[in-house]
Amino acid sequence: MDTTFDLLVIFFLRLIDVGLSTVRIVLLGRGRRGLATLLGFVESLIWVLAVARVLDGLDDPLRLVAFAAGFAAGTYVGSLVEEWLALGQAMVRIIAPVESTPVADKLRQEGLAATVLNGDGRDGEVRVTFCVVPRKRVSAVLQLIQETNSEAYVTVDQTTSIDLRRLDRGVRK
Repeated sequence: MDTTFDLLVIFFLRLIDVGLSTVRIVLLGRGRRGLATLLGFVESLIWVLAVARVLDGLDDPLRLVAFAAGFAAGTYVGSLVEEWLALGQAMVRIIAPVESTPVADKLRQEGLAATVLNGDGRDGEVRVTFCVVPRKRVSAVLQLIQETNSEAYVTVDQTTSIDLRRLDRGVRK
């Protein structure tokens, strides 16, 4: 019973620490350094506890398996948590023939900003619409685009916003 308990503890400690690591890396990419730092602190404490339990019974290969399985499960759980949090923004780019139904007005009716440029595509003139949306709203925006103009070609990219007013004056020239 004691060994089973240790294996479960190792597994769950590792699951939590790697899950936090996954979220921490995403937070860093989104510029949330303070929260990422706090998660890194907690993550490292949990890691040390997990490693200590493994080293206490290094002669038991099941401890190594529990450690590795916790890592794998933590990677998966961390990606689910990150997807659920949906931090940051995404750039939705809509490319459609000029003669097809425009999407920008529908996006604006939903309270979103949309910028439209005209361009030349492979098959003629196109309308390119750019819209930056919170990641949590991407699915709803894609549904709106599908309902408005099913001919549109759509791409979604993760974005990082930069507040030019906050840049160090010494960096800009």
